Amino acid sequence: VQLQASGGGLVQAGGSRRLSCVASRTILSTFISADWGWYRQAPGKQRELVASISNNGRMNYVDSVKGRFTMSKDNAKRSVYLQMNSLKPEDTAVYYCNGLRGGSYLYNWGQGTQVTVSS
Repeated sequence: VQLQASGGGLVQAGGSRRLSCVASRTILSTFISADWGWYRQAPGKQRELVASISNNGRMNYVDSVKGRFTMSKDNAKRSVYLQMNSLKPEDTAVYYCNGLRGGSYLYNWGQGTQVTVSS
């Protein structure tokens, strides 16, 4: 299974971006039963969880993105999305998705997608 994130790019502060991540070739039941998250890693920093959606649809966001980012999931497409609005330079990072089940990540990390926010 590959995690393929896309949608990144260069955007000005205040702009928006929609990220997509597809878990290609994953079994549908596995996708549905897992919790899913969007993570980001800025240069010199550890990877952090910014948004998550549980298998029953409960969503959580890190405080720094609350009110600006919205995560969604499409089971049929085995995909998760991250709508990012009012972007700030501190949102600059490589963004990744991954599933989580039983305290372990489901898959190897993909390449992620770079988001760069200019001031």
